[in-house]
Amino acid sequence: MPILGIDYDKCITCKNCLEICTSPEAFFKMDSKDEKVIFEDPNKQCIQCGQCIAQCPENAILHEGMGESFTFIKIKNLPDLIDYETLFNFLAVNRSTRFYKPDKVPEDILEKVIGAMEYAPTAANMRSENFYIISDTDKINALSKAIIEEFMKDPSEKEHWNERIEQYGKTNRDPVFYNAPHVVLVTSNFNMMMEGFNVGNIITYGRLAAQALGLGTSWIGYVTIALEKNPEIKKVIKLRGTVVGAFTLGYPDVYYYRVPPRSSKKVKFL
Repeated sequence: MPILGIDYDKCITCKNCLEICTSPEAFFKMDSKDEKVIFEDPNKQCIQCGQCIAQCPENAILHEGMGESFTFIKIKNLPDLIDYETLFNFLAVNRSTRFYKPDKVPEDILEKVIGAMEYAPTAANMRSENFYIISDTDKINALSKAIIEEFMKDPSEKEHWNERIEQYGKTNRDPVFYNAPHVVLVTSNFNMMMEGFNVGNIITYGRLAAQALGLGTSWIGYVTIALEKNPEIKKVIKLRGTVVGAFTLGYPDVYYYRVPPRSSKKVKFL
């Protein structure tokens, strides 16, 4: 039971935890006798969303096994942390990198990318995903070969892949992973629609974190499609999981000078 209770030496009975807990079980309750908030979860149904921890002004929620909570100076006024224009430009300039330098990314930098991915939202706070980082070139090439072979079995895909192999062969690049020094995989054993959204959120967090660290990435949908066609491909790298997402990672060997145009979407204000 990660949420253990309340540190009453710190608690000021603001009742934030009581009001913010959105669970139907209402784990936080008022003890009318002692006039204090108590935490009860006898059936261990708390999903560990952490809202009570986030909204406690005195850090009085006792917990274990959930990682460390932290704060920072501008947490109560996020527009002062990063303004909209800066954030918009950072998001808009994010590109799919298909040219990489051969240099490996140091492990401490890779850990920072993973650290950001761990904060991505998941439905019902399930957090059932596992992360893999493939840095071994032979394993990356073996996975690429297996994916290409799977697509080449399909007559409707064969012409596309022959053209793709020829195109990328002109620059001596792998047509799946673009010679990236690392491939990051996010997997889950929950085979449900929402899990695909969860994996997508996690990958997006990782790609944006990588960009902030001077790295390039590209979401590789071919991995997901090929593994759905033939789950046996997972054995190539001893991968586990029914839902799989992937992106390449490395130092970009390309520069961007402007943001490409994007058409506006129709919006209905109801």
